[in-house]
Amino acid sequence: MVKRHGNLWPQITDFENLLLAARNAQRGKRMQASVLRFNYHRETELLALQRELTSKTYKPGGYTTFEIYDPKLRMISAAPYRDRVVHHALCNIIQPIFERTFIDDSYANRSGYGTHRALGRFIDFMRTTPYVLQCDIQKYFPSIDLEILKGLIRRKIKCSDTLWLIDCIIDNSNEQMPVHELFPGDDLLTVLQRRRGLPIGNLTSQFFANVYLNGFDHFVKEQLKVKKYLRYVDDFALFSSDCSFLTDARLAVEDYLAELRLRIHPVKSQLFETRYGANFLGFRVLPVGDTFPKDVRIRVRRENLRRGRRRLKQLQADYASGKINFKELDQSIQSWLAHLDHGDTWQLRKQLFADLVFSRR
Repeated sequence: MVKRHGNLWPQITDFENLLLAARNAQRGKRMQASVLRFNYHRETELLALQRELTSKTYKPGGYTTFEIYDPKLRMISAAPYRDRVVHHALCNIIQPIFERTFIDDSYANRSGYGTHRALGRFIDFMRTTPYVLQCDIQKYFPSIDLEILKGLIRRKIKCSDTLWLIDCIIDNSNEQMPVHELFPGDDLLTVLQRRRGLPIGNLTSQFFANVYLNGFDHFVKEQLKVKKYLRYVDDFALFSSDCSFLTDARLAVEDYLAELRLRIHPVKSQLFETRYGANFLGFRVLPVGDTFPKDVRIRVRRENLRRGRRRLKQLQADYASGKINFKELDQSIQSWLAHLDHGDTWQLRKQLFADLVFSRR
C-alpha cells in the first residue's frame, strides 16, 4: 500500500523554511531588481507571505513571458519573485517525499544528478549495446494534463492545506502554446474542457514534470523489463541487444503515454543501431569500432556551439559595458568550459577563445 503523507503544512509555512526558500530562490539572481526590493524588507516580506499562506489568502501573481529558440521555439514564463519563494518553500518539504520514489536513471532537476551525469550514463549504454530506441515527448510541458497531475500528487500527499497550495500553483498556470491532440474516447470538445500545460521556468513545474512521468519510468523498468533506460525531462532512451524487443516496446510506450495524454515526437523518436551515433543533451556521441565495449568520440552539436558563441559574445559586450563584473564573467565562462570538458573539445576550446578579448570600455 502506498503511504500518503499528511501534516506537512506547519513545515511549509514555518518561518525558517520560508527564509531558506528565499535564500535558495535568489541564487544567481541577487542583483535583479525584484530580488533587491524583496530583500530590502526581507523579514517583513516573509512574515506577510507566512500570514497569507496560513490564512489561505495567498494568490499567485501574473507571469512574465518571453520566447526562446533552444533550438526549437519555447515559451518561458517567469513568476514574480515572491511566488518563486513560495515554490521553493513547497518543494523543500514535498520534494524529498517523491524523491524516494524516483528511479536512479531519471536525471533532470535532481540534486546530484543533472546533464553531465545523464550524458555519462548514455555513453555507457551506447558503448555496450547495439540498439537504442530514443524518444522525445512532443510539446511536453504544454501537454501535461492538470487533472491527471493532481491525481498523481494525491497518491502521495493527503495534507489538505498542502494540496490547497499545490492546486493554487497549478491552477494559476498561464496559457501555454496550444496543443490539439485527441485521444481514444475524446470528442471535439475535450481539448477545450481539459486544462493542460505547466509554465517552463517554475521550480514547481520542473518538479511536477518528474512526478508526471515517474510512473512511466517504473513501467519501463519493471513491466517492460528494460535494464538500460534513462530519462532527462522529456528525452528518454531504451537500449537493448534485441531490435524486435525495442520495436514492441515502442508500441507499449505509446500506449502508456496516451493514458497520460502524451505523444512521442513522430520524427525525433527513432529506433536505430548505436554504431551510427546519437545526439543527446547537446552532444553527438559517435562510437568507434564494432566490438563491445566500443570506444566513443564526443562532439558538441552545431546548434549548441552556435548558441555558445553567441553567449560568449554577449558576455564580452556585457563585461565591456559594465553590466557584469569580473567574478560574474569568470563564473559564466568556467561553467561553459566545464560543459565542453565532457566532450573531446580541446581544440574547439582553444579556437573559441583565440580571438576573444574581454576588456572594459
